[in-house]
Amino acid sequence: MNSQKTESRVHIIVSGIVQGVFFRAKTKEAADRLKVSGWAKNKKDGTVEIIAEGNKDSVDHLVKWCRLGPQGAVVKDLKLTQEEYRGEFNSFNIIY
Repeated sequence: MNSQKTESRVHIIVSGIVQGVFFRAKTKEAADRLKVSGWAKNKKDGTVEIIAEGNKDSVDHLVKWCRLGPQGAVVKDLKLTQEEYRGEFNSFNIIY
């Protein structure tokens, strides 16, 4: 059995009604709970951009969470790009 890397990194762009509904704060809560690191920020075009790194299962759970978002959010689309794991973050932060 070959050992696979269990780390994962994703770049997510979430669109819809995702600003003004605590999307970043609730994403941070979910990421902290899942022990995923990275960041979330609002973009000028009304989307939320997220970089998330960590255990593959945890990152997958966070992606699943982002497809729904917090109460009040209406996620219309989620663009997901797998990236090379870098291990560059110690925590999950909101970028203002």
